[in-house]
Amino acid sequence: MFKTLLNMNRYRLIAAAASIDLFILCICWEWFLSPLRPGGSWLILKSLPLLFAIPGIWKGKVYTMQWASMLILVYMTEGLVRITETGINFWLALLETLFSTIVFVCLLVYLKPIKDKAKKLANQPTQNTPS
Repeated sequence: MFKTLLNMNRYRLIAAAASIDLFILCICWEWFLSPLRPGGSWLILKSLPLLFAIPGIWKGKVYTMQWASMLILVYMTEGLVRITETGINFWLALLETLFSTIVFVCLLVYLKPIKDKAKKLANQPTQNTPS
């Protein structure tokens, strides 16, 4: 396990850690910290998409990181909207915004060289070998 962490790209590791933190935050927020209704609400289901993205981010799957970078904007938007609330909701929304921003930036930084390499390969002329 520790050897895997040493070999991971730091941006991928930070994105995975922040995604896990965001997942835990969403569960805790809507279950018992400050749910919309006493005893929890169905809004707890907002954490499910993260559950599908975390393994792909951890493994470095480019396709998963691409759709996760778009998905994370939903959490960022929710955090920015709910940051106008008072009390504990303000702090939870601030954390949600912070975690989602970290995930978004780290995914973009990690994916940039991969996308540049793909563009470079796509722009190379193909060589036809005579048969």
